[in-house]
Amino acid sequence: MDSPVRRLSIDDLPACQRLAEDREWGREDRKWRFLFSVGDIYGIDDGDGSLAATVVSTPYGKDVAAISMVLVAKRYERRGLGARIMRHAMDEAGTASLCLTATEMGRPLYERLGFRSVGTCTTYTGEADGPSRQGVSVPATPADMPAVRALDAEVFGADRTQVVDGLPSFCATFNVVRDGSGIAGFGGVWWNDGRALVGPVVARDEGTALALVDEIVPPGPVRLDIDHRHPELVAWAERRGLRPFFTTTVMEYGEPIENDPARLFLPVAQALG
Repeated sequence: MDSPVRRLSIDDLPACQRLAEDREWGREDRKWRFLFSVGDIYGIDDGDGSLAATVVSTPYGKDVAAISMVLVAKRYERRGLGARIMRHAMDEAGTASLCLTATEMGRPLYERLGFRSVGTCTTYTGEADGPSRQGVSVPATPADMPAVRALDAEVFGADRTQVVDGLPSFCATFNVVRDGSGIAGFGGVWWNDGRALVGPVVARDEGTALALVDEIVPPGPVRLDIDHRHPELVAWAERRGLRPFFTTTVMEYGEPIENDPARLFLPVAQALG
């Protein structure tokens, strides 16, 4: 395929969703729209009005870019499109580090490109009963956001202002835990194809994180993407009757990311690191 890699716009959203459905990923309208608002999305046209491949690169300053939505249409598999569009995104990112969450199918490609494994994440899904606590957190206000941005940057290891500033409108629930020293934690819930995703959850300690999750989790179908470095969240999910759905590998490229996994309990989405 000779079509060049091009930068996509929101007008290309339907084509992105058709490609995602081709790979049995679902339409994920809310997630795609958020990614278009904060990231750089690239595609390769197939010449027939559809996309043969996509990739999303979400830059956090000059420090880190999160790579996601690496999709190649089934009819164009094994033609090198995945590697070509990945190299384009890597070259364009201009950051010291890259991160992504790899499926078993995608991991060999990323390893060939120089990514290294730094962790494992299991997605838990099921039906939740809803909140079991009250009074731990409050809805975030504009006055809270500078402290939320500062805590996120400290924990994630990069300035994610464009993502964090979008969370209050992107999330159905976005709460903070305040104490005498400021913001002790924050957490959100957003809806994706009829399922509530619990995340992000960033907190100073395990107790604050679990109390926050207990308060913001809604009733009904839920999903939590749990890093294996947080067995306390695995235990929480299992107590709530959630079960493992699939496992992915957390990977990095370039300079090691100076983050703090001990305080990064749940991501906004795997697509955003």
